[in-house]
Amino acid sequence: MFMLKIVFMGTPDFAAAPLRKLLASEHRVTAVYTRAPKPKGRGQVLQKSPVHELAEAHNIPVYTPKSLKRDEKLQEEFANLDMDIAVVAAYGLILPKRVLEAPRFGCLNIHASLLPDWRGAAPIQYAIWKGDTKSGVTIMQMDEGLDTGAMLLKGEVPITLDTTAQTLHDALAETGGDLLLETLKHVEVGTLKPEKQDDAASTFAPMLTKEDGKIDWAKPAAEIDCQVRALNPWPGTYTYKRDGKRLKILKGHVENGRYIIDLLQPDGSKPMAWKDALNGKIVTEGEEFT
Repeated sequence: MFMLKIVFMGTPDFAAAPLRKLLASEHRVTAVYTRAPKPKGRGQVLQKSPVHELAEAHNIPVYTPKSLKRDEKLQEEFANLDMDIAVVAAYGLILPKRVLEAPRFGCLNIHASLLPDWRGAAPIQYAIWKGDTKSGVTIMQMDEGLDTGAMLLKGEVPITLDTTAQTLHDALAETGGDLLLETLKHVEVGTLKPEKQDDAASTFAPMLTKEDGKIDWAKPAAEIDCQVRALNPWPGTYTYKRDGKRLKILKGHVENGRYIIDLLQPDGSKPMAWKDALNGKIVTEGEEFT
């Protein structure tokens, strides 16, 4: 089995999973690009990304540019790295043409959807929110478009009535790592045939906002259930009592065409079961929310 020299570009937990599998493989990760540390918590302490911490634990050089788009020196620095291929997973920066074309075998992207479905920033959440029965990972050859490159391999993951964004995220991260290693087996010998995406069949998953979490109780119960599961844990779903107090809706189910709340969280309180909220007079039976 041949060894590829790889530059890995990614930031969150979704990217750390395939990086971990690369590090355990016969391939060699020569450098890692990730987003710069960000201040977090009350103390605003700078926190490194999961990918950053994993790379440092394996003594891999880490680069944290704010942008690669217009800085020719940074682009040249990337092009001069010791690499055969670059692997990108939820990196968070746009890659210019010079970067995309620098590696001998180009740049591969691990995208968390079955392209051309759900191009964009929130494919995991939108697959659940819109009622899809399956999701998956696509390994694609990157071009200058937004998730528009030729597809190399796909792997499916089912979506059930218990699936949340968190559980699907974790399953797709593991699938992505396995699919990446399978793709790399074929790279040097050229046994994968790139498949062009059908742009006319594409759907878009834009970045989520907190406002996406407000529940519209006029919607069908099944749609509300999909929304609650899709936006768990972030940005989360919520509603308002008639007195203006906000309730986070953490979990529920559909019963006889109605959405039944199982777990909720009043602002400033811990999560609680619906029956406990009733007993504590936080909500009342038959209460309508806005």
